[in-house]
Formats: sequence, structure tokens, C-alpha cells
Amino acid sequence: MKFFGTYTALITPFRNGTLDTAAYRQLIETQIASGIAGIVPVGTTGESPTLTTEEHTEVVRLAVELARGTVQVIAGTGSNSTAEAVHLTQEAEKLGADAALLVAPYYNKPSQEGLYRHYQKIAHSTSLPLILYSIPGRCGVEIQAETVVRLASDCPNIVALKEAGGDVERMSRLRTMLPSHFSLLSGDDSLTLPFLAVGARGVISVASNIIPQEISQLVKAWHDGQPDIALRFHLKYYTFFKSLFVESNPVPLKYALSLLGKSSAEVRLPLCELSVPSKEIVRRALEQIELLPLTQ
Repeated sequence: MKFFGTYTALITPFRNGTLDTAAYRQLIETQIASGIAGIVPVGTTGESPTLTTEEHTEVVRLAVELARGTVQVIAGTGSNSTAEAVHLTQEAEKLGADAALLVAPYYNKPSQEGLYRHYQKIAHSTSLPLILYSIPGRCGVEIQAETVVRLASDCPNIVALKEAGGDVERMSRLRTMLPSHFSLLSGDDSLTLPFLAVGARGVISVASNIIPQEISQLVKAWHDGQPDIALRFHLKYYTFFKSLFVESNPVPLKYALSLLGKSSAEVRLPLCELSVPSKEIVRRALEQIELLPLTQ
């Protein structure tokens, strides 16, 4: 399976502490209609660390049901427990997910050999295509390039990497070290265009919860040999991209969606509501891209 284009890292909408199924269904239907390549339930943006196992499974099940084979479903199944990651990945496979996204184990701070064995164990437990997810700012550990190469060589179903370390030079190095069939995906909206320029195939996007068509057009323009159009999209939405990370994701995103009437702003502890200054930043960014009327 190839991973190419725009994938939306879905929020998990809550209302009064439980999954808001209606908002989730509407969000996914909007994503599918926009022409994206796929959806990613229960990743970082989906607040996976605070979902119960039952909730996690239900969110994946709904995503598969609603996608109906029209777009790829990449289930977030990572954990800092290898056994839990194996279980979640096997459950995602049973539910009909197309692939799994596996964040590096957080808090434990394993060695690179530990990371290798973690991912190898998961890869041997499933036939799903697997996407590694390196985000050292969240996990406290980076999946080093040499470890990615080793896993890609030794585990045929490890076929892609979501790179969210914020380093274009690392992306360049990865592209030179990995075979051409191994997909590299941006994990940062503000770096999607720079990453595409050095060999990424697409993006797992936070911003596409709100502007899926525009993110898809940016990526498509680059691959169609229209870098000027891709740059135009990048510059138009750059401030908006940055506003979504003014505090920990997905708190700003959920607030933005609430302003647009798409979902509540509710998050689960230890995340909490956006601060007043950050709310103003998000509101102004939405005004700038004309999704909200200008306020005085």
C-alpha cells in the first residue's frame, strides 16, 4: 500500500465527557467529500492517551464504517507499552483499518535498540502496513534515521514514517537513506511544503480538520509540478497553521472547530481549555483566512 497525499489527523469530539458520535460522523463525512486520501483516528490529535481501550476501538470502528472503503483509514495504535500497541494494532486490523500509525513509546525513553525491538514485535504481530511516527517533542525520544532504515529493511510491512521533529535537514537525510518505495509524510502543517521539496509524499495534517480541500490542493499542486500554487497555499495559511499549535494540540484546534460550529471545544484532562490570549490568536487566524467575520 502506498501513502501519498493528504491524511487528516482527526480529533475525537467529546460532549459532556463522552464521545460525540454525531460530530464525529459529520467531521468524517466532510473529510471524505473534500477529496483527501485518508483519515487518521486516535492519533495525537485524537487524544489517544486519555481514551479507554473500549473508546479507542469504537472510534476506529466508526471511522472504518463511515469511510466505507472510499478513503484509507490509518488507525493510531501506538503506546509506550509494546503489549498494548500489539493489542490495539491487532484490533484495528480486525476492524478493517487499512494501516496503523505507531507513535514512538513516550515516557519510557527506550534506547534505539529498544525502539527497534518494540516496532519489530508489532510488525511481526500483524499483516497491516505500519507507519512509524517520530515526534520527539512529545515522546522524549527520536526514532533515529539508522533505526528507521533498519526497520524498513527487516520488517516488510513497515512502509512509511510520519516525521514531526521539525527538521528539514533530517527529512533530506532520511530520503537519501531509505528506498524510494518507503513513504515519508510530514507531521507538521507549516513544514509540509519544505518537506515535499526534499522528498516527502504527503502530510498527516491537523489543519485539514478545518481546511481539508486546501491542504489537499497544496500537496496536489506540488506533485503536479505547480510549486508556485503550492507556495501560494502555504503562505496564505501559514499563520493559521502556527495558531493551531499556540498551545498543546488539539486544544487550539478544538477551540477553532467550536467557533465554526463543528464540534465542542471539550478536551480531557490533563488538557484543559485554551487561555484567553491563545483564543484571540486562533480567532484572528480564522478571520485572516476568512472563515470568521472580522471583529473590531
